[in-house]
Amino acid sequence: MGYTVYLKKNEEKRIVNGHSWVYANEVYKIEGKDKNGSLATVLSYDGRFIGKGYINHASKILVRVFIRNEETDGKELYLKRIAEAAAYRKKLGYDNCCRLVFAEADNLPALIVDKYGDYLAVQCLSLGIDQRKQMITECLIQLFNPKGIYERSDVAARKKEGLEEIKGVLYGDISDYCEIEENGIKMLVNIKNGQKTGYFLDQKENRFAARKYCSGSVLDCFCNSGGFSMNAATVADEVISCDISELALQNVRDNARLNGFTNIKTQCGDVFEILRNYRKEGKKFDTVILDPPAFCKSANEVKDAYRGYKDINISAMKIVASGGFLITCSCSHYMTMPLFEKMLIEAARESGKTVRSVEVKTQAPDHPSLLCAEETQYLKFFVLQII
Repeated sequence: MGYTVYLKKNEEKRIVNGHSWVYANEVYKIEGKDKNGSLATVLSYDGRFIGKGYINHASKILVRVFIRNEETDGKELYLKRIAEAAAYRKKLGYDNCCRLVFAEADNLPALIVDKYGDYLAVQCLSLGIDQRKQMITECLIQLFNPKGIYERSDVAARKKEGLEEIKGVLYGDISDYCEIEENGIKMLVNIKNGQKTGYFLDQKENRFAARKYCSGSVLDCFCNSGGFSMNAATVADEVISCDISELALQNVRDNARLNGFTNIKTQCGDVFEILRNYRKEGKKFDTVILDPPAFCKSANEVKDAYRGYKDINISAMKIVASGGFLITCSCSHYMTMPLFEKMLIEAARESGKTVRSVEVKTQAPDHPSLLCAEETQYLKFFVLQII
């Protein structure tokens, strides 16, 4: 007999509305016995069926519900769910590169699959998904016939599941770099060692939208492999790409050569210091782009992250020429949209600048969010004009 998890009174509402996560402190009692990572049945306090999902006694998220009927978690279910996720992306016109599976938003909690040309990158972020890695790999081969599949489960979130960080080839051959095309620009993606699964796919539309604000001189901060830089270079006179990683900047230079851009320069260093130095020098740019990594990965880090975001935004506002633009982002869901906007208002006041909001966007449509799960809505993208 498998595990049956009974929720405390009234704790089922969030799950019934579509959220996947059952926290350990929401559970009244557990009956039955099975191995950790097995499929458990979740019931309300009075015994009503809520759903089924993988259980992990080592995690604060005890169960991740993804079946809400009498289906089982066999290969056919995975083939069906992954095919549905891919069909949604195809309907929107995604082909060469995109997020094929976005975990909870595609009703496959803790599973990420990204497509880079003929290659796939996979993240398994829970015990239950990790235990079914081989079956999921077989499904991906059957559905997409890729040249290679690479696992990028080298993320800290796995430690909360009692899992080690891991990466490696799951299928086929993976070269150090693969070439993709985004917004008509060629990009070399380092699937093995690049950020996340190799590239930040969630900013694709935002990078294209940035082009209309990038005439003249552009400073691209936290540039990583240069997604914003390449798009800016199609219209700007000069782009300076800044990052603390020399490996990332080499990737920028390689991507610039691949596209024939000669108007991109790179600068290695701490972006906070680089911005402060430009302020001291009185240097001005027509556009500054801020796309930092997540400054907070837990609720406990929000206060420090808030100060960090405000620091770089004040500095950026001070070095944007009058009439120019600041493009500023946050990819942490803990830095909510209202909180991020509050920070920008304070930064504008403290910078002594008059600032107006021009455009507000979020993550790309291949990263859809669930209205019932705020964790899936995470990216903020603001275009501000400095008067």
